[in-house]
Amino acid sequence: MNNLLFITKNEGKVREIRELAAPHGITIEQVGYEYPELQADTLEEVARWGAIHAAAIFRRPLIVEDSGLFISSLGGFPGPYSAYVHKKLGNKGILKLMSRIKDRRATFKSVIAFCDGSSEPVIFSGSVEGEIANKIRGKNGFGFDPIFLYGDKTFGEISRDEKNKISHRRVAFERLIRWLLEHRDVQTI
Repeated sequence: MNNLLFITKNEGKVREIRELAAPHGITIEQVGYEYPELQADTLEEVARWGAIHAAAIFRRPLIVEDSGLFISSLGGFPGPYSAYVHKKLGNKGILKLMSRIKDRRATFKSVIAFCDGSSEPVIFSGSVEGEIANKIRGKNGFGFDPIFLYGDKTFGEISRDEKNKISHRRVAFERLIRWLLEHRDVQTI
């Protein structure tokens, strides 16, 4: 069976990636290793560094994923600092920051770094455009999902299946899958 390590402690991300991987016959094995996260200005830098670090330890093909919420009127904030900002401010804090702002455009972005330990990581990204809702809506998903408005619903109001059809993580993961299928000889898949 095809097996790929996913280095993360985030169960929500693991559930999403497992569901995306299953139709391709790929089993995702979660490794809850907490690598020291590089603080950088781009998701690509963070994911690349994490993949290099994890590959040196686990010596197997693996992925590291970093994602962020980029709010246009806040200059892309919180961007690569989304996990920290969510931990410190949460959804209520972001809504408070946005309380008097009319331009509510936002982008969810995901970057997946694949590394087999023998070469530089390969980076795959995906994004989805939306807006910041005026209030927290829905109990599904995780992180900023209940305030990210896609169409007339937040990611917190749609099912995981619905989200997996449109999400930023899906776009990035599909790009990874295409690459893996084209480069079977590079790794164990």
